[in-house]
Amino acid sequence: MIFEITYIMKMISWNVNGIRACLKNGFMDFLNSKNPEIICIQETKVQKGQVQLGLNGYFEYWNYAEKKGYSGTAIFTKIEPKSVKYGITNYKSDKEGRVITLEFEEYFLVNVYTPNSQRGLKRLECRQKWDKDFLNHLKTLEQKKPVIFCGDLNVAHKEIDLKNPKQNIKNAGFTKEERNGFDNLINSGFLDTFRELNNEPENYTWWSYRFNAREKNIGWRIDYFCISKKLRERLKDAFIMSEVLGSDHCPVGIIIE
Repeated sequence: MIFEITYIMKMISWNVNGIRACLKNGFMDFLNSKNPEIICIQETKVQKGQVQLGLNGYFEYWNYAEKKGYSGTAIFTKIEPKSVKYGITNYKSDKEGRVITLEFEEYFLVNVYTPNSQRGLKRLECRQKWDKDFLNHLKTLEQKKPVIFCGDLNVAHKEIDLKNPKQNIKNAGFTKEERNGFDNLINSGFLDTFRELNNEPENYTWWSYRFNAREKNIGWRIDYFCISKKLRERLKDAFIMSEVLGSDHCPVGIIIE
């Protein structure tokens, strides 16, 4: 008789908006209480050696930006990956520490902090190139095995994904160009895990620090877990942890078999 062994894994993603500040606001308590197999964080804002977490049971992978106090990503995983890659090819913002790719036995995991188009859309053209290069990175990986990617994608995909869509149609994070970039991810075969399981409005992951936006739930859903279609039957849950404080973003996650 053959017995099939399955593992239920919890993966979490969180833009911490500065890991040092988040550590002062309960990051370790959160990590210890939720105890995910893998947690991906964005906007770490540290250089090598500035933070020593000493996480028991986790392998740590950090991608630091060259500019101090800016950008940066990290992954903490209980499962040691087969390989690790930092950045994506053909994009200068590899210097900004925006992507980490881990290869596991059955899938790739990509942690991403997508560039913001900025006020006045000063970086929109750069952002459009990024979207193309990042999608190419994902599809290249997918030729080998399925892909899970997560992080702050700096775009609200549809009107349901932000409180005031009409007022933000020409603002960074909700322009036609940025939303088309997310459309290209979906049209290329990736699934937005939260929307696979939940079509309710007012589920947000980021709130401005101004005007008591979080208390009023005037927010945007710009943090995601997306997966290759081949992994859909393994997806057991996708969730937003809006009650968790410590950053202007909240954690998001999935349960996958």
